[in-house]
Amino acid sequence: FLKKMPLFSNFFFPEINDSEGHPSSSHQTLKGTSKWATSLENLLEDPEGVKRFREFLKKEFSEENVLFWLACEEFKKTQGKKQMQEKAKEIYMTFLSSKASSQVNVEGQSRLSETILETPHPLMFQKLQDQIFNLMKYDSYSRFLKSDIFLNHKKSEEQEENSPEAQTAAKRASRIYNT
Repeated sequence: FLKKMPLFSNFFFPEINDSEGHPSSSHQTLKGTSKWATSLENLLEDPEGVKRFREFLKKEFSEENVLFWLACEEFKKTQGKKQMQEKAKEIYMTFLSSKASSQVNVEGQSRLSETILETPHPLMFQKLQDQIFNLMKYDSYSRFLKSDIFLNHKKSEEQEENSPEAQTAAKRASRIYNT
């Protein structure tokens, strides 16, 4: 889907960098998978978590849910009526219209007509976004936490933490802070 729309992927999912301009890593947070397991919100705040969750949802044929949720989050930050109209139309055509390429299954989507796209506002998709969030939270997310994708990532994280290099770095850090 994103390959068909390269503009869309950069439009809604720019690369996330740390303060020094390096691609951010889940290791800078409260240990990636541990944080992901605490809530869907924490998972969706971590670029690596989103990547793994998308990978899982793709296998379940429901990746459009997280893509719609992310597109709505990005839409809320849009400035200017013209840009907002363009993004609103793109979201509508991609996820909500009856001809959408990645249609999400939400109640009331038929009531959201194309006329609303003329006067967009940042929260115009909020109800639909909330429905999709709850669908993911109470359905896909719990399965994700039991999936091979999550468990294998967690295992590799734990192996990294227990590696001699990581322990040496931790000892150096403790010596620095305990002097």
